[in-house]
Amino acid sequence: MGMMKFGKHSNLRSYRLKPYEFESRYPYMLIISILIMIITNAVTYRLDKVLSLNRVTIIILLSLFILGIMNFQILSISNGLGVYGGLFHITVITQSFVIFIAFLGLVILLLTSFTPKRLRQKSYDLNILAKHSSKLDWYNLIGYEIRIMEYPLVILFILIGGILLMSSSDIISMFLSLELQSYGLYILATMHRNSELATSAGLTYFLLGGLSSCFILLGSSLLYVNTGVTYFEGIYILYSLSDHISLGSLFNYLVVKQTAGISYEIYPSLTFDLALLILSVGYLFKVSSAPFHFWSPDVYDSLPTIVTTFVTIIAKITIFIFILDLVHYAKGPKSEFTWTDVLLISSLLSMIIGTVVGLVQSRIKRLLAYSTISHVGFILLALTINSIESIQAFIFYLMQYSLSNLNMFFIVISFGYLLDYYNFKPTETLSEKEYSPLQFIAQLTGFFFKNAILSLCLAITLFSFAGIPPLLGFFAKQMVLSAALEKGYIFMALIAILTSVIGAVYYLRIIKVVFFDHDDTEIKAEYKVIFKETQMWYQNRERKYLYPSSQVLPQQNLFLSTSLSLIISTITLTILFFILKPNIWLTISETLSLILFGN
Repeated sequence: MGMMKFGKHSNLRSYRLKPYEFESRYPYMLIISILIMIITNAVTYRLDKVLSLNRVTIIILLSLFILGIMNFQILSISNGLGVYGGLFHITVITQSFVIFIAFLGLVILLLTSFTPKRLRQKSYDLNILAKHSSKLDWYNLIGYEIRIMEYPLVILFILIGGILLMSSSDIISMFLSLELQSYGLYILATMHRNSELATSAGLTYFLLGGLSSCFILLGSSLLYVNTGVTYFEGIYILYSLSDHISLGSLFNYLVVKQTAGISYEIYPSLTFDLALLILSVGYLFKVSSAPFHFWSPDVYDSLPTIVTTFVTIIAKITIFIFILDLVHYAKGPKSEFTWTDVLLISSLLSMIIGTVVGLVQSRIKRLLAYSTISHVGFILLALTINSIESIQAFIFYLMQYSLSNLNMFFIVISFGYLLDYYNFKPTETLSEKEYSPLQFIAQLTGFFFKNAILSLCLAITLFSFAGIPPLLGFFAKQMVLSAALEKGYIFMALIAILTSVIGAVYYLRIIKVVFFDHDDTEIKAEYKVIFKETQMWYQNRERKYLYPSSQVLPQQNLFLSTSLSLIISTITLTILFFILKPNIWLTISETLSLILFGN
């Protein structure tokens, strides 16, 4: 790589924004946000206090979203902005994903800011509701996550760490930002102290996350020892100027020198490759890419579903955006085996393991974990190719899969809320179902006949995961495969196609259970009682039947909250009708990739 590749970083330390333009906005915003939460904590009472904290956090993230859009004035500065003494480098790509994860965090908090399920209020007499309120707890139809006051605060700290990580341009700021995000995730995972499974999963997550941090710290230390600098700009320049000895020729190099009786020296580029290799292993642990994926299925399955939603999506986005800059500026010669080829091997293993092992899963979140591993393989493939087309595919794939995965978890959580109304008798024991009501694929049996609209949303999202045209996921996979074939990665493209076809099997298995299998589970007796008494009240009042027959159809009166219904329907329609207006996303991803390559 030549010196011209680093021209965009040349003013990293020389350019400074005025205090009122950029540097002071985020700290002031954080301080004001904390003060607002403290005030909210003081003036609210009991459950309302927790709901208010969640809603205030949504307002904070909405403000961050708007502030990020307003700060797109940096588009006029092609080299980006160096802030805080050069520890962070704000670019168009990082700013775009700040806006994106602010939006995702805002949407995820909607799960805990409003009552997630409700009954059709106009169909009930308040006297009947009061009579059965002790049995059904009508005014407390909320998840356990809403009762945890620290939940929104921890999410804020995770997002702050992720935003700083994406913009890090120094080893020190990178490691501190990564740990701020990671420790927030550990706390979030173990927040349900009454859950034995969540505590165990959080402890596993903490231990293996600490192990991956050790790899990252070791790789960072090797980079500093051999370069004497901590900022990545200097490391990239030294890497491009060093004499290159590849990892593939290391063994022969040492054997020849030792046989000839010559004391061998280690070339700088070899040290760079070893350090970056160790560094990449730590990052692959964090994103649960094969062969470092073994912790994620157990952890994701044991965590409460709402926590899993956040852990699965946000952490991967921030790390991948940071790795993007690392791969682009520290990629060795194509003729040599360098550290980036380890990412390619991990991509191959992720696609194979995530697809094959996912075929035998019966638990819904373990299946989604292996599905995520498979999709991480596609993301790593696009990232490793490192061309304009592949980076465009990488950005597009990362954004669309984050939205699709978010929609999938919203649907799973919604199914779990609706299952609470039915006398479901699982073939296997449900553990801690108050935290994860939907655990097995078998629980979805015949759900199309209970809630057809939600089942159709599930089908559309699964088909998008499988890459069925003309859904959103098809275009993402097509872009990755096109970039791979253009650069000669024929074998990887072939493996990606085969794994996509095989992976469609376990998606279709869920479709079969939901739409074609019949289930005779009935609504719970206490709900039947109140429906019948409500119907009798309407019959006596209006002298006519509310329903066409004496058979009560209670499932017609079961609804999700407006926030859940709105988010699921919006994302599902985006997945379904993307082909009608594809230019917006494609233009954004293409523009970001062109800016990265300096064109």
